[in-house]
Amino acid sequence: MTTPAFLPTPVGSPHFAYRDGTLHAEGVSVAHLAERLGTPLYVYSRAALRAAYGAYRDGIGARDVLVCYGMKANSNLAVLREFARMGAGFDIVSAGELQRVLAVGGDPGKVVFSGVGKQAAEMRLALEAGVKCFNVESVPELHRLSEVAHAMGKRAPVSLRVNPDVDPKTHPYISTGLKENKFGIAIEEAPAAYRTAAALPGIEVVGVDCHIGSQITETAPFLDALDKLLDLLDELAANGIQVEHLDLGGGLGIRYFDETALAPSDLLARVFERIDARGYGSRQIVLEPGRSLVGNAGLLVTRVEYLKPTEARNFLIVDAAMNDLIRPTLYEAYHGVLAVAPRTDAPARYDVVGPVCESGDWLAKDRELAVREGDYLAVESAGAYGMVMASNYNTRPRAAEVMVDGERYHVVRARETVEQLLALESTLG
Repeated sequence: MTTPAFLPTPVGSPHFAYRDGTLHAEGVSVAHLAERLGTPLYVYSRAALRAAYGAYRDGIGARDVLVCYGMKANSNLAVLREFARMGAGFDIVSAGELQRVLAVGGDPGKVVFSGVGKQAAEMRLALEAGVKCFNVESVPELHRLSEVAHAMGKRAPVSLRVNPDVDPKTHPYISTGLKENKFGIAIEEAPAAYRTAAALPGIEVVGVDCHIGSQITETAPFLDALDKLLDLLDELAANGIQVEHLDLGGGLGIRYFDETALAPSDLLARVFERIDARGYGSRQIVLEPGRSLVGNAGLLVTRVEYLKPTEARNFLIVDAAMNDLIRPTLYEAYHGVLAVAPRTDAPARYDVVGPVCESGDWLAKDRELAVREGDYLAVESAGAYGMVMASNYNTRPRAAEVMVDGERYHVVRARETVEQLLALESTLG
């Protein structure tokens, strides 16, 4: 096959690039992975994960900052193990996620437990494990946690998640810091909630927490929220309530198309400047990045099944679907689409769609591609909220996941089979 004179440039990570006319993940041909392992297939780059974490480490320098990976973005055990090895903590939202952390040898003392609906059994498991902190999101949750901890003869370390009513200027489904969102405690109500917490027998106040949203590409929303948190710290101190850490959440965006991603070092420099000026430079800072650590470290590889021209538009039907990557359907999210081995054929404009029986089953719209049936495509920036949100809709087994490490690769999650799905069900006698 003749290679085009000019090849597209993958977005987000230098660890995905064209070599000899075909897309590679580090030193491994993506086409080779697809042929050997089948499609749909999630492909991750170990070097990209390390580089993303390194960007935070470089921005932190000698300051007291704990990076707790927001593992809801991608909870594959190999991904978690990689971050644990690099010294990361974890931001969890369920007991299942805590069990994943423990399974890879993660330090529970570096775990913050977020989420609006923690159940008593989850609280007990986290207390037994010895998590660093519960990010409590309501006063009723505060009372339940105190009851559970007190019955166990423990005091639960608590940070109240404060809702600062700051607009992160992102998609409404991933905005979490406005008054109309379900998350956190309104900042006006926070002082009273902290006084309640300090008086409860099963609670130890250790921090203040907020998280305003995701895919944020500018510093202003973070700093607006930080100013409100620092005002709250002043008020708490006046009431005799001291905290050990300030949790600023996560939310840094990545490049999906032409965005300019906010570098961790740029944000942290402004944060350090602001807290130092307000006299809180000795407090530990906790961060909960998810997407910015894994988003650009992954691809979803899919095979072209059919080219279907119609009067209204051209459809490019692939074997991946909304059950494999729901972000385009759920958020109308943009993901770049690359031909794994680009052709010199005349390109056409296609909507890239899957086989699921829904009109909303699409991965990309109006993309210019030169492909034929049987070719492979790579959906970019699929390392976050891809496989972790996958489902078995239409009784479709979920994709395999593979981690590339230089010239080698490792299957880090086997492809499901229909037999495995059916084995969990039964019929009436």
